[in-house]
Amino acid sequence: MAKTGVFDSDPTVMAKATELKKELQKLVRLIVDDVDYRTETIDQARDTLCALKELKTKKRSLSLKLHETVSCPEEFKCPLSKELMRDPVILASGQTFDRPYIQRWLKAGNRTCPRTQQVLSHTILTPNHLIREMISQWCRSQGIELPNSVQYINEEGITEADRDHFLSLLNKMSATLPDQTEAAKELRLLTKRMPSFRALFGESHDAIPQLLSPLSESKCKNGINPNLQEDVITTLLNLSIHDNNKKLVAETPMVIPLLMDALRSGTIETRSNAAAALFTLSALDSNKEVIGKSGALKPLIDLLDEGHQSAMKDVASAIFNLCITHENKARAVRDGGVSVILKKIMDGVHVDELLAILAMLSTNHRAVEEIGDLGGVSCMLRIIRESTCDRNKENCIAILHTICLSDRTKWKAMREEESTHGTISKLAQDGTARAKRKATGILERLKRTVNLTHTA
Repeated sequence: MAKTGVFDSDPTVMAKATELKKELQKLVRLIVDDVDYRTETIDQARDTLCALKELKTKKRSLSLKLHETVSCPEEFKCPLSKELMRDPVILASGQTFDRPYIQRWLKAGNRTCPRTQQVLSHTILTPNHLIREMISQWCRSQGIELPNSVQYINEEGITEADRDHFLSLLNKMSATLPDQTEAAKELRLLTKRMPSFRALFGESHDAIPQLLSPLSESKCKNGINPNLQEDVITTLLNLSIHDNNKKLVAETPMVIPLLMDALRSGTIETRSNAAAALFTLSALDSNKEVIGKSGALKPLIDLLDEGHQSAMKDVASAIFNLCITHENKARAVRDGGVSVILKKIMDGVHVDELLAILAMLSTNHRAVEEIGDLGGVSCMLRIIRESTCDRNKENCIAILHTICLSDRTKWKAMREEESTHGTISKLAQDGTARAKRKATGILERLKRTVNLTHTA
């Protein structure tokens, strides 16, 4: 018979172990599947594995037996579960519920109080310390063991001790510099390792401003501690990964300006993580607009121009995501994006990613003019001729097709390339479906002009 372990016997430990296993599985999959995986991902996997080991070695804790014959007072029972509350919290309506049951109610999409049917002004849950203390006193008088905050875990794997520790760390962000540095480093590690800690930031509108307060205060005093900045910005990246946080993070007034500051200064890891945070936040269309209007594309393009190898991929990903919207394409072109991107492509730097961005920008008339003026036609033709990547060839011919439609002065270079190497004809035969269409469109236009010239 298999030996019963801690995970099998304690449901509270099982909840946290399951969460850690899921996180570990996701991280290992990223490392195995992605050829260009980040070293930070390995660190996260190691930390998660250590947390799982630590949990495995903990002693079994006693759990509350709620189904005993003793009947508890009605006011101590959760209106939803009809059982003794373990973690009583107050809803916006003023009613008290047990945290996991009201969380389940809210996660189902309900925005009314289940008891009064009142429409909720917000979904923040406030601990009811008075009721919890009364329940504790009653349990002691009945000889019943109420689980302490370390033992009790809700469905997201959060204990009351976790929540208290989280709040104490946020309070330290307004204390002395050593306290801020220590708290920021721990918040960075916790939000990297535990998805449940990322979720905690969504429970209060004050949590993110508290996290960022040292940076905004230091900005006013002209003295940001680089290590503190790196830890705070990386924490912001970590909690932005949580889907439910994306809108809240982007719409918190000080977030985007501080990310823009981080793009311009600080350690290279700070700058790279600031770009990664903007990429993650821009997954929401509404956030693309917020980030674009704030002027974040300019520092992203400047960082791309600097060419730090470790930051390039995150920067390119952020620019690509943001430029999906028409307004942000215009902003990127206005902020000098075309010349920077084309120069990097000509230098052979991150060609795949940057060609995709340039193809996207080529729907902007001003971008097409710049590409033509900066020698983009010969560059695109050379890549089509020499590259083995179908996607790159497709993006190049798409850019050339747009130039062909808008600038007749570039037809000569395309005609000479076709005459010497047959580059466009080959792509019309062997390219992807989209590449074939674009190449054929260029050939037909070039052929039509030749016929018109002969006729004249």
